[in-house]
Amino acid sequence: MYLTKEEERMLNGEYGPAVEKSMRLLVTLGDIYGAERMVEISSAQIAGISYKNIGDPGLEFLEGFLEEGAKVRVPAFMNPAGMDLEAWSELGIPEEFAEKQMRIVNALKKMGVYAAATCTPYLAGLLPRYREHIAWSESSAVIFANSVIGARTNREGGPSALAAAITGRTPMYGFHLDENRIPEVTIVVEPEVKTSFDFGILAHAICKKFKKGVPYITGINPTHANVDRLKLFGATLAAYGAFSLFHMENITPENVEVPKERIHIEASDLNESKEEMGEKLDSVDLIVIGCPHASVDGIKRILKVLNGRRMKVPMLVFTSRSVRAIAKRTNLISELEKLNVKVIADTCPVVMPLEHLKVKRVATNSGKAVYYLPNTNKVEVLFDSLERLVERFGE
Repeated sequence: MYLTKEEERMLNGEYGPAVEKSMRLLVTLGDIYGAERMVEISSAQIAGISYKNIGDPGLEFLEGFLEEGAKVRVPAFMNPAGMDLEAWSELGIPEEFAEKQMRIVNALKKMGVYAAATCTPYLAGLLPRYREHIAWSESSAVIFANSVIGARTNREGGPSALAAAITGRTPMYGFHLDENRIPEVTIVVEPEVKTSFDFGILAHAICKKFKKGVPYITGINPTHANVDRLKLFGATLAAYGAFSLFHMENITPENVEVPKERIHIEASDLNESKEEMGEKLDSVDLIVIGCPHASVDGIKRILKVLNGRRMKVPMLVFTSRSVRAIAKRTNLISELEKLNVKVIADTCPVVMPLEHLKVKRVATNSGKAVYYLPNTNKVEVLFDSLERLVERFGE
């Protein structure tokens, strides 16, 4: 792999052991994937920061890396942590868990990583430009950045994203290259897809017929494809399939040649996916919304759907700290709290230890949550639209 003089100095340890280790990791990845050189990045998003996931070994690694002088060179956000960093005690998080989670967050903060713990950095102030190279690691953030924004990133692991943030570089392979962003098959969507729930079901149906690669999707009305729906669609596509990029006719920004091979999605495919996703549950302990993190518009829509109805089952809405601040200033938070809906920040239902809330059955409108929750939190999951969840579990 070709390295610039600056990159050689990093590799040779002239900027300290943390930079040397980071560059060595990136060079190894580049060699494995046949990268010819590095590319400078404008930002990083670092996953694997929840104490629930990385435990004591991850904590010790980060604190040791900090002691070796690790500092980021580019703007970098954290992925969701295992708890709301401010209101953790209200959610029943044990003090021991909280103490170790804060040590993880503080280690990253001392490296220069912003304590913006979110899976939607593009809604919280970290918005890359079209064709800009970045190093992001959370699956839903990666597919949104590649597809909807048209930025360029591979699906980094937590360590490689941190290494990229420390060096300001990542190996030039995968989705950083034009030739790997070319769609392979056209997905023709025949039924009308309008709602967020529809987009999640569509993603599942696509994954059943096309397992991995880059799809070109036609048949979607651009007026129905807003940011929140594309966010849920991409998150579900990345969860159920090995996808980090999709193209959508007249919606996503890249100008690509339409593949001749076609796969049709019919109404029966959507119905089949709807039946397969989630469990048939008569009751639930908790409703979770905001996987990926909710936008301000998404929070406002929840209030509109509730229309004054109080929830009989507690509802948690997950979002970023910055979005929550806007929602609080516009009185959305206080209005929702009157209806048994709590908006929390910094965490998500997938990486939060729901066992401490004594939750066994969860309802959600997120295809991604349906995929991950049974494994990460050992709960049964009911999948339905926000409207039907409110109708079913509201007073």
